[in-house]
Amino acid sequence: MSQVTILQQIARERQADVDAARASRSLDTVRAEALRTPAPGGRFAAALRTTSLEVIAEVKRASPSRGRIAGIPDPVALASAYAAGGAAAISVLTEPRHFLGSDEDLRQVAAATGLPCLRKDFIVDPYQVWEARLLGASACLLIVALLPTVDQLRPLLDVAGEAGLDVLVETHDEQELRTAIDAGATIIGVNHRNLHTFEMDMTLFERLRPQLPAGAIAVAESGVHEPATAARLRRAGADAILVGEHLARAADPAAALRQLREAASCS
Repeated sequence: MSQVTILQQIARERQADVDAARASRSLDTVRAEALRTPAPGGRFAAALRTTSLEVIAEVKRASPSRGRIAGIPDPVALASAYAAGGAAAISVLTEPRHFLGSDEDLRQVAAATGLPCLRKDFIVDPYQVWEARLLGASACLLIVALLPTVDQLRPLLDVAGEAGLDVLVETHDEQELRTAIDAGATIIGVNHRNLHTFEMDMTLFERLRPQLPAGAIAVAESGVHEPATAARLRRAGADAILVGEHLARAADPAAALRQLREAASCS
């Protein structure tokens, strides 16, 4: 029997969380409550579809690969610093065990900053998509490594469309990219970190970018720790970069974010 990877473990834990939540509040109830909230209306996609390299700045306390990253006692203060530095959108981790995130982090950041927010989590069930809207997100993350076929990915894309949420579809190799394209993804992320092994390949975005369809929003994820990397990814065709650890650990997150954007504007 093959060993369960950390990605599979987290997915099972999140499904168990959904099952427990559904026992006390049904999917129909969450959906009805979500639909009574203001519709995001494509705000996340619009924020990334510009002529500049945009930054999705992440509220990230920890990860399985890096351990504890930052305390972040006040996620709103950090997100506000990101906004001051010119972030186009905020990514908020809501997975509680391995990333030390929470739904409340997302709720507070979305309400306070006014920027479009991405629910960054391990989404395996429509329940989580409707939760994302109810928490104030404008977009949610779908990971092809968890949803490896079109038949698994497309239904959740459809639910997100019904919920009025944009979707960042995350890929890690050519096969996953093809699945994302065939499922109809329009915002496609290429994560330099393999979520099964945690190995980094900082050439991955550059190699996969030519395969993205015309009109798709291309997002480079993970491993951006200096302005030079942001500039290189912009030259390779990135519309946006998702940056967590570098900004969360920065003494001055706003200044660190401005440096990334300025370097890319000169590339």
